[in-house]
Amino acid sequence: MPMQPTNRVRVIDLETTGSSPPAHGVCEIGWQDVVLGKDGRWALGADHGASFVDPGRPIPPVTMAVHHILDEDVKSSPFWQEVAPPILRPEGGTAALAAHRASFEQRFCTPKLSGGAQWICTWKCALRIWPDSPSFSNQVLRYWRMPDGLEHQRGLPIHRAFPDAYVTAHHLRDQLNEAGLEQLLTWSAQPGLLPRVPYGNDRGRYWHELEDDLLRRYTSDRNEDVRFSAQQEIARREGATQTPYAGPAQGKLL
Repeated sequence: MPMQPTNRVRVIDLETTGSSPPAHGVCEIGWQDVVLGKDGRWALGADHGASFVDPGRPIPPVTMAVHHILDEDVKSSPFWQEVAPPILRPEGGTAALAAHRASFEQRFCTPKLSGGAQWICTWKCALRIWPDSPSFSNQVLRYWRMPDGLEHQRGLPIHRAFPDAYVTAHHLRDQLNEAGLEQLLTWSAQPGLLPRVPYGNDRGRYWHELEDDLLRRYTSDRNEDVRFSAQQEIARREGATQTPYAGPAQGKLL
């Protein structure tokens, strides 16, 4: 029988010619399923893989230097509109798709291609669950956490679609087991709750270490994650658990 949709989250990782479609295209997609077992625990599933994609344009040297995918590797591959749907909408369905910094994958994995799937951002969830990590990149979390069962060589080389999806899936598994599916979806729909100031003179300081006046200056920062994080610390000091998120500001700074 087909797997019930609520029992599977599919991790997606893309390698591309750049960051801005339609000017840039996908040249590789990788995936790794995380499934809910009968014991109520999430674990890596059997379904995984990777596929080259013809991006419809030459791969620039600056991105080739990151993932080392050559034009000749992808020239006979199918195009994105053909490759994406069966991977993003597998038989049996999914509870959600997931990626580390999912906003990047979502630029290419449009609702039309994904069937309107919900997304989990493992980066945003890591900010919440592991706030003391020295950094929140996929690979720093990998070596800071050393997730159980992660086979070192299977997660290499980095910046290739399947190895990166495989590493992300270990973070997602542990996040699901700690916080649950609905909580991860809620966090993923909000800006990132940064545990520390990310730049400037206060870089590296926890929000609770900032004086009130200084903290309030960050509520007008250009970075949505910074604004949101400062607002949440203000709410905590005022006795609220969190302030409601009304969505991104349009044409103004908060």
